[in-house]
Amino acid sequence: MIQAPKGTFDVLPDDAARRELIEAQIRRTLGAAGYRRIETPTFESTELFARGVGEATDIVQKEMYTFDDGGGRSLTLRPEGTAPVCRAYIEHGMHKLPQPVKLWYLSSFFRAEAPQRGRYRQFWQVGAEAIGSETPETDAELIVLLADLLDALGVRGLTLKLSSLGTPETRAEYREELKAYLRAHESGLSPEVVGRIDLNPMRAFDATERRTRETMTGAPKLLDCLMPEDAEHFAQVRSLLDAAGIRYELDSTLVRGLDYYTRTVFEFMSDALGGAQSTVGGGGRYDRLIEQLEGPPTPASGWAAGIERIMLASEQRNPAPELVDLFVALSVRDGVQGAFELTYQARRAGLQAQLELAGRSLKGQLKHADRLGARYVAIVGENGQASLRNMQSGEQLETELQNVIPTILRSSRL
Repeated sequence: MIQAPKGTFDVLPDDAARRELIEAQIRRTLGAAGYRRIETPTFESTELFARGVGEATDIVQKEMYTFDDGGGRSLTLRPEGTAPVCRAYIEHGMHKLPQPVKLWYLSSFFRAEAPQRGRYRQFWQVGAEAIGSETPETDAELIVLLADLLDALGVRGLTLKLSSLGTPETRAEYREELKAYLRAHESGLSPEVVGRIDLNPMRAFDATERRTRETMTGAPKLLDCLMPEDAEHFAQVRSLLDAAGIRYELDSTLVRGLDYYTRTVFEFMSDALGGAQSTVGGGGRYDRLIEQLEGPPTPASGWAAGIERIMLASEQRNPAPELVDLFVALSVRDGVQGAFELTYQARRAGLQAQLELAGRSLKGQLKHADRLGARYVAIVGENGQASLRNMQSGEQLETELQNVIPTILRSSRL
């Protein structure tokens, strides 16, 4: 039997219905704040991610699905959403629009990671980006929006971790200080961390190996090295979150796995997920990314959250069953054409109508209509005649086919 590739999954009808509820809530929450939807291509130029995400990141080094398009061009299935949105911002001249440009997306992404609970090789994310504003209130608004969205979706056991990475210049100075510390304590670090001291020393804070984590407790912290203007920006973000009643924990070891972040960074964790994959969503400010992609200097901030992780961490909410106004049944085969015409005319009249397609007995058809929760069943007979049964009251009206739809519509208006 041929199965779906490891790390991928099928979205079955019941799951699709849950996802539609999530999407509807995303539209309400982000739309109310003026964010508009954008979708970018499934694959992009590999250079976009090498330059935007960072060549030293695990994503670019180990996790991208990259291929030759047959014409000598290197393309990559998108592993994240911010760089493509920024590419679209530049390409379509969005800097000419009133700023900030507020966008959201709901898309599938791809990473060659080891599949486990809450982590897949193909996964879905919702993201929000506010491009063109450098104010602390932009950061705070985005954090509040994600908090409100996760709360509305019933995600359990949430903790917000908050920090600041300062500017790239501050971070460069800090990296040298951190590298010196790591070199002096190599004996207490895992081989993987030692191997990337020069390439990406800040990822040492992400290590899960016990000995490395113990060594990192004594490492210098970037929050202690912020320039005055960066510290002030962060203080204002915190003040706004306090005013909004958003609880958070300062985490000076918080490191996002993408190189483009500056200043504010944050993550929402859920204890309903547990383990290393407890992050539901996160993001931060990325003031230099658009310029790195050859656009005009443009400040920006944003976040992304995993749909599958939201579903795992939230209370099971079964969608309401779909309303079926009319089920069209057959008492004799000679009535097929009339039944077919009645069904599509009912749909054109705005009714939710389904036609018997399985060749069941009349008893089986009525049983199936009851399972569907149909309000009415039209049993189509010969010579344009039908029996219209009210499934709630049990009353049955003998009538002509042409009267079925008007009868149902009149009952709906009562």
